[in-house]
Amino acid sequence: MIKFTKMQGLGNDYVYVYCGDCNVSTSSMSSLARFVSDRHFGVGGDGLILIGESDVADFKMRIFNSDGSEAEMCGNGIRCVGKFVYDKGLTDKREISVETLAGIKKIWLNVEDKEVKSVIVDMGEPVLECAKIPVNSEDRVIDIKADDREFCVSCVSMGNPHGVTVVEDLENFNIEKYGPILECDKHFPNRANIEFVSILDRKNIKMRVWERGSSETLACGTGACATMVACNLNGFVENKVNVHLLGGTLEIEWNKENNHVYMTGPAKTVFEGELYYDNN
Repeated sequence: MIKFTKMQGLGNDYVYVYCGDCNVSTSSMSSLARFVSDRHFGVGGDGLILIGESDVADFKMRIFNSDGSEAEMCGNGIRCVGKFVYDKGLTDKREISVETLAGIKKIWLNVEDKEVKSVIVDMGEPVLECAKIPVNSEDRVIDIKADDREFCVSCVSMGNPHGVTVVEDLENFNIEKYGPILECDKHFPNRANIEFVSILDRKNIKMRVWERGSSETLACGTGACATMVACNLNGFVENKVNVHLLGGTLEIEWNKENNHVYMTGPAKTVFEGELYYDNN
């Protein structure tokens, strides 16, 4: 029997499990992630996030997508991790470091009435070198043919690979058709998260995201950061913007002095429970 907490950040919902030691078998966690993510036979969610102890930070997190693949980083997920450890009394600190596959991230908790309401995350420096994103190209801005149309895609990594492209009529855009094609395009050796974007003005962006290993989700924190960076580099927006997603709004700022991207957004607990899981 597994104790879990269902949490969401702007509708990007995961099943959270505190396991002390996160160094568990990847294959077993992949199987568990697929099971708990099923919205009919499991708990339901975009994936599974494990929280545990770390030798190099205050806590460690591991992220498994709904298809069982392990992700390097999750911006909405790490905000919920901050709320989880504080609200459950695992720490009384309001500045916390979290070990991820994308490195150690710092987060700041905004607490009201002894409960975390929102979280600021230092997402680190954007990665713009093609080999490190990674993208199979000499230029991080590439043209990709997807079925009957071509997309101009700006590639950025925020600890995980992203492809950002501006489209017309975002609300009616067929993301189910083009999302998986771009995700698995030959330019992306590790696949990629794909952000479809509409520029509202220099301080506001609207975005839909096709997440690698999860399909379309209501929000993606790393995707919002990658989108802001790509749009800023292309001259579309300022270095501090509101990114409007299906699940709500994130505030993203790219501090050019230290080259770090900061994300501010909510984190909420939905419910808790115990899960019966038989891996046989």
